[in-house]
Amino acid sequence: MRTIYRMSVATPRSWFVAIVAVCTCVPGVNGQGPDGRDHAGDSASYGQGLRMAYNEFDLAQEGPAKTGTSAPTQVAAMNVPVDFGTASLSPETQGDLMMIHQRYLAAISAYQRGPKDSPVIWNKLGIAYQHMYALDFAKLQYEKALSLKPKYAEALNNLGTVFYGEKDYHKAENYYKKALRLKPNCASFYSNLGTAYFAEHKYKQGVAEYQRAFAIDPDIFIRESQERIAELGPIEEQAQLNYALAKMYAQAGNVDAAIKYLRAAIIDGFDDRKKLMADKDLAALRGTPEFHLLLAEEHLNN
Repeated sequence: MRTIYRMSVATPRSWFVAIVAVCTCVPGVNGQGPDGRDHAGDSASYGQGLRMAYNEFDLAQEGPAKTGTSAPTQVAAMNVPVDFGTASLSPETQGDLMMIHQRYLAAISAYQRGPKDSPVIWNKLGIAYQHMYALDFAKLQYEKALSLKPKYAEALNNLGTVFYGEKDYHKAENYYKKALRLKPNCASFYSNLGTAYFAEHKYKQGVAEYQRAFAIDPDIFIRESQERIAELGPIEEQAQLNYALAKMYAQAGNVDAAIKYLRAAIIDGFDDRKKLMADKDLAALRGTPEFHLLLAEEHLNN
């Protein structure tokens, strides 16, 4: 399904991270701010389509990767100037600001000047790399964060999103479950686990995890669709998960969101009008003018 994702940067609450994206629902990357608290709204994702480049970390070192090893390493190791008047700020805060402005190379340069024993910094480096779709490099950063803090739920979740991006859905599922054992009330972790289930065609389990996420945070899917970069998953998965989300929002009485996800399901290939007209979960939605307009627009009214 779409993500990227979707990857997010965890920032101090005083800095609002709004990463523009164009997706529906995707695995989200999470982090922590310098205050040590989690920032649930800090999320993003990775995917196909908006490709960039990135850097490699040498886990035997506490610092950045050695130069001269690869083109991505050389690019990320460049001394990227930090602007926006941030020179007096800490390296971590500079990196957070660069992430806000989608200056990912500059963010990496800033984070690499931060404390080398901080799992939060390594996690944020992974997020920055993942924003540039260098999944192998992102994985190394998350692993370094976990070597410093094995019970780091956000890093476990983020590592899961890397495996999702590599289409190793079963391994992604395992990491999401590990993260949930540490933080059982995190809506985005349940959302990610549901996404992995959908990718494995375990639709009933995927719906159950989406419902858990929705129960914790009814706006989780709406917010994620605004914050994440798109990762295009299997088309059947896309149609099924969007249809499931349409049903959840229809039952909650959110007509706009239900129509949005139903339209997405149709675009992704859902065309079972008989099922659409018989589904009990959509009964209230079928009585709205928005529903009938959607049928007419998508040529499903016959």
